[in-house]
Amino acid sequence: MSVIQSLLQEMEQESLTTRKMLSRVPEDKYDWQPHPKSMTLGQLATHVAEMPNWIGMTLNNPELDFEKQPYTPVSIKNGEELMNYFETSLADGRKELAAATPAQLEETWILRRGDQIFSETSKAVFLRITYSQIVHHRAQLGVYLRLLDIPIPGSYGPSADEH
Repeated sequence: MSVIQSLLQEMEQESLTTRKMLSRVPEDKYDWQPHPKSMTLGQLATHVAEMPNWIGMTLNNPELDFEKQPYTPVSIKNGEELMNYFETSLADGRKELAAATPAQLEETWILRRGDQIFSETSKAVFLRITYSQIVHHRAQLGVYLRLLDIPIPGSYGPSADEH
């Protein structure tokens, strides 16, 4: 199996868990946050939903410089918009990755803020970092939901809420 096929397969597998988690986000709690330094529930869920878009951004650009391209999240108002945004992001990520070439994966990709470099790796490595970020933020979302007493879906097996 090629690296691209492996990444596509992993994307599909992880999307099942992400979809289940996002479907549990209550619309009436979008402004809730566990700590003043934390994202709100709505911001975090939106970030999880948008992460597949990073695949095309990584493949089609040499870098992301937050100084030149400040982060502007999409405004999500309800569960239907959230799920549609995730499905659109996922379809875009899937399409971009399916069209990628092995040579593209070897190109250097940089994540920075001006002169401060956070990461300088191959695009293949940064795609794996992106996948890890999806899992990381999805786990944060699970903690938020747990704190709100919302049953957590299983990720790689049943959760404590799914005996």
